[in-house]
Amino acid sequence: MFAKILDGLKKLLFLRSLQARIFVIILVVGLVPSILMRYGILEKYEERSVEQRVATVQNQLMIIGNHLLSNNYFSSQAAEYSSTSRDVINAELEMISNLYEGRVMIINASLKVVKDTYGISEGKTIISEEVIMCFQGGSAWHYDKQHGYIEMTTPIIDTSAAAQDGKTNGRTVGVMLTSISNEAIVGTIETLNHNAVLLENLMLIAILAVAIILSIVLIRPFNRLTKAINEVKAGYSDASISVPDYAETIHIVDAFNQLLARMRALDESRQEFVANVSHELKTPMASIKVLADSLLAQPEAPAELYREFMEDIVSEIDRENRIITDLLALVKMDKKVQELNIASLNVNDLTELILKRLRPIARKKDVEVVFESMRPVVAEADEVKLTLIMTNLVENAIKYNKEHGWVRVELDADHQYFTFTVSDSGQGIPEESLSRIYERFYRIDKSHSKEIGGTGLGLAITKSAVLAHRGSITVTSVVDEGSSFEVKIPLIYSAGSSAGTQESRG
Repeated sequence: MFAKILDGLKKLLFLRSLQARIFVIILVVGLVPSILMRYGILEKYEERSVEQRVATVQNQLMIIGNHLLSNNYFSSQAAEYSSTSRDVINAELEMISNLYEGRVMIINASLKVVKDTYGISEGKTIISEEVIMCFQGGSAWHYDKQHGYIEMTTPIIDTSAAAQDGKTNGRTVGVMLTSISNEAIVGTIETLNHNAVLLENLMLIAILAVAIILSIVLIRPFNRLTKAINEVKAGYSDASISVPDYAETIHIVDAFNQLLARMRALDESRQEFVANVSHELKTPMASIKVLADSLLAQPEAPAELYREFMEDIVSEIDRENRIITDLLALVKMDKKVQELNIASLNVNDLTELILKRLRPIARKKDVEVVFESMRPVVAEADEVKLTLIMTNLVENAIKYNKEHGWVRVELDADHQYFTFTVSDSGQGIPEESLSRIYERFYRIDKSHSKEIGGTGLGLAITKSAVLAHRGSITVTSVVDEGSSFEVKIPLIYSAGSSAGTQESRG
């Protein structure tokens, strides 16, 4: 039972393949028209043959009808005429009957059969719709395909009697009721059908061969595409693939190559990240070891030196702790589904609170912090992550500013988004660095990184928090003139909407 189910599933999977569908389509497109054509031709031939046979027999019957009239076959004095003429007419009727393997009956105006080639109905009265209609002036015929005969009625019209009566159409004095066989037509049709079937079988073999060849040839580019993707998946190759046979394969290849390029970039970024983490964590540890070794090498060192070295060690430990804390925060941000504690927040009050905390840092560098709010803003957001965004941007603007500089914070909103803009009069960002400022551990000026502080993870964390809110962050900057970061976040949080992420260069 299980084997039967498995076989059934295999058959279904085969029918789902593109190769099988191409094969079936070519087979159907090749066979169906030929079959329809065969039946159409045979049907038309049969119809035409019947019509021609009816016309031929009708002409011959009309000639015999004229003979009947000329010999006064229906006259009461017909016996006075020679039996030779009657025998000739009977012979003609027998000839028609034998030639077409049928039967001819001559019916007079009293609906009596005066002649039957079968000799079984003479003297009998026959009443049928076709005969009566024929006496009323119309001939008719009927083809009985099921029983294999053609039945027709032919009027015998006396035009001379019509002239005497003053009529123009003549008078019907009798009817010939004729039944003829269609065996000859059927035989010809069977011969044609036999030849057509043989031809169809030859066409079937040819179409099968063409269908198999085309299904294999047409599917070959997809097989090459699958093989190339499997080689990349197995790790045998990481080169971009190319299958330019069809527009469809080109689109698939382009999408795969873009994915492959993204995977390479992610792998390079991961390797660089690991190297940066190792370096950043190793540097404070190396400093601590150097300071500790220096103290151990001087057992009689004065207390002031011990205190100075211990302060340096504590500073390096704090730096290590900040790096680890930021890394943990970044790992949480990197989760595919971040848990946000969405609540309705007064963004104006939150901004005021953050600036109040950061102004002491700004005063140490003699940097003026200005807040401009265009309108009250209430938005649905995660307070912790929104605080992280604002704090990182404003703190960076203060840290990388000039003495006696300024930082301007602007808050605005429209009917969909609120905008948080942080501008400064600081060092600015070189154009070649604008695309990399959100990379982890990336620093523009590494020589002053220890003096300024920080871990190089702030903007990476900021961008992740912005994306978690389905927002966007952009930056414009001019070296030695300052930078401006603009964060755009929806007023109403929706997990399905996204404002997109843009990094513009200024």
